[in-house]
Amino acid sequence: MNAKIVDIDDPRLVKALAHPIRMKILTILDERTATPKELAAILGLPLENVSYHVRTLKDFGFIKLEKTRQVRGAVEHHYKLAARPRIGDKLWETVPRVVQEAIADASLDAFVHTLGQAAQQGGFDFGEAHISRHSLELDDQGVREVSDMVLEMLDRMETIAQKSRERFGDGEGRRISAGVLLFETPRQLEPEDAAKERDARRRRTQKSTA
Repeated sequence: MNAKIVDIDDPRLVKALAHPIRMKILTILDERTATPKELAAILGLPLENVSYHVRTLKDFGFIKLEKTRQVRGAVEHHYKLAARPRIGDKLWETVPRVVQEAIADASLDAFVHTLGQAAQQGGFDFGEAHISRHSLELDDQGVREVSDMVLEMLDRMETIAQKSRERFGDGEGRRISAGVLLFETPRQLEPEDAAKERDARRRRTQKSTA
């Protein structure tokens, strides 16, 4: 049931993702179908709140209705992931800083939550599991090459997943997560100084690409 990666080129879609609840909903629906009621129970949030975010994600095309089911006079709506969004480099550079921070925080929150669950359930116990961190010193061309390599790796993983589904059938394989992060190694700065430096670098980037 893997959804395809879709490159986003609309700033409105980027802003739609800048909410931790929506990112968590996408993470859950990447693994299974679920109703708003089931999502609310998993997230520990009011149904009305979760339903609002489900409608928003559906309106923007990130999730879709998989099926409906009649249960005790009510209709259950089961949703599944329709697309896994990927924000392009050029669009990301133009997104307001507050939106960048919101998306980064929401994505990392969902990512860390999944990692914690995996560790508790023995998700790193098999021989092929891998955890590593690399700190590299690169020039601008090297950064671009590493970024391109990461995107190529993600595309190759999707190809491997498709071949697996052809061999075993959709939903019959093992669920494997592969997390990829690429970021500038932080310096030890006070939050106020870090924000000033980030804004200055952003202005330099926008000036160089204008």
